[in-house]
Amino acid sequence: MSEYKTDIQIAQEAHMLPIKEIAAGLGITEDELEYYGRYKAKLSDDVMQKTADRPDGKLILVTAINPTPAGEGKTTTTVGLGQAFGRLGKKAVIALREPSLGPCFGIKGGAAGGGYAQVVPMEDLNLHFTGDFHAITAANNLLAALLDNHIQQGNERRIDTRQVVWKRCLDMNDRVLRNTVVGLGNKADGTVREDHFVITVASEIMAVLCLAADLNDLKDRLGRMVVAYDYDGAPVTAKDLQAVGAMAALLKDAMKPNLIQTLENTPALVHGGPFANIAHGCNSVRATKTALKLADYCITEAGFGADLGAEKFFDIKCRQSGLKPDAAILVATVRALKYNGGVPKAELNAANPEALKKGIANLEKHIENLQRYGVPVIVALNHFVSDTEAETAYVEAFCKEHHCEFAISKVWEKGGDGGLELAEKTLQVLEDKQADFRCLYEKDLTIREKIDKIAADIYGAAGVDYADAAAVQMKKLEQLGFGDLPVCMAKTQYSLSDNPGLLGRPEAFRLHVREMYVSAGAGFIVVLTGAVMTMPGLPKQPAAYQIDINENGMITGLF
Repeated sequence: MSEYKTDIQIAQEAHMLPIKEIAAGLGITEDELEYYGRYKAKLSDDVMQKTADRPDGKLILVTAINPTPAGEGKTTTTVGLGQAFGRLGKKAVIALREPSLGPCFGIKGGAAGGGYAQVVPMEDLNLHFTGDFHAITAANNLLAALLDNHIQQGNERRIDTRQVVWKRCLDMNDRVLRNTVVGLGNKADGTVREDHFVITVASEIMAVLCLAADLNDLKDRLGRMVVAYDYDGAPVTAKDLQAVGAMAALLKDAMKPNLIQTLENTPALVHGGPFANIAHGCNSVRATKTALKLADYCITEAGFGADLGAEKFFDIKCRQSGLKPDAAILVATVRALKYNGGVPKAELNAANPEALKKGIANLEKHIENLQRYGVPVIVALNHFVSDTEAETAYVEAFCKEHHCEFAISKVWEKGGDGGLELAEKTLQVLEDKQADFRCLYEKDLTIREKIDKIAADIYGAAGVDYADAAAVQMKKLEQLGFGDLPVCMAKTQYSLSDNPGLLGRPEAFRLHVREMYVSAGAGFIVVLTGAVMTMPGLPKQPAAYQIDINENGMITGLF
């Protein structure tokens, strides 16, 4: 195995099996597949119906410390662990999110894993895939068009155009669309008003699709979505605008989980893709539940660090769906811990015991947080060639002192073979330790109490400051009957605080809440903190500059 091959080179050399063979290993027939070429397929509703009465397998969540420019390898670890389970003769299915085009062409990259732990075909996955995100974008913008048309055609619902809260969306990083004006031109061109765009992965329809149990639940959730408020301050919903049926028709295929495979032919259900810093950050409930029925082990992930993705996995996804995780794997790297200890990215390969000792406080906080939820924790140290034996031993000893298990992962370099230690440790934990899962807070707390609890217990904040606008919005949401919903925190992924520059384990800081609104269809209150944006922008040197396709149809430059 050459360390100089790029991810796309490794992926393009993969020996993929026809997707019908991957499906057959799970007991799925050709008639139960809806093909998107030879190597991708959607699972028909028949699969979910015929497996409904089967017992669930074990649910394993993979999460991470706060991400850094050094990279933690959470998806890579998830994929490699699934491959390692296969090498041990265990029946496992990976459940991942779909990548967004925004980060693919921006700075973050895709979501297919890396090295010898990837899901394939990686180019298809990162570029359009089966069109789910396009369907979500179309449904979102159909609702926006129906809303503006309703206003134009007489405004029977008395919508206050100053209180339109539904935003258009696009699956791209495009900062100039954050704030726009629509309706300019002639009278026939609509009512002039301020409008906004969010990236598709931040749209409520993405969250709705990922949390819906079935088509009927999807339609109920779509109908509850609040699009505006009338002149009396009462919410106007998508159901009020008669938009539900048409949106559901656009989403009928997007509701079905997608089946692909890893480099080692492990089955992977890749479905849905909300960001964890501005949405709830988990793949679809349908995909996770289907994986639990098809295999003895479902290995899934939640986006960004455990303070975001894992918290929302537990407090939103599990609360709403009834899922109960059996174990949590916390991915960390020596490099990232040193970065949290103040070492610049360019100097991370050099040994620095003091920085490691300082930065490991970030790992400590995430261990404590996961243990609050009553699940056994395994720290997976994603290995880099620059790691020294002393550094590795220090992290292992630290984990044991904090009552969690430890394993080294080398899946990027060695694929499934590099994940055997982690797989065996995970199987041992599942055998020896019984999870006692519980959510962080009860739903009958006030919105403020829920936010305060997450800020104090998960982030370590000394307190929360609410902007005047946020305080007014919070009061109104409770008056409208939304106070019993969980909260979905929109926060920077780079720090436990809302300030991306505060690394490690910051203390004595205050969280700043600037805005909140209800996603009534998704079933949570979105709370915006700090300067987090729901429509990202491109960097000075976008990744798009490097992507190309040659005369033979081969894509290059995609990682």
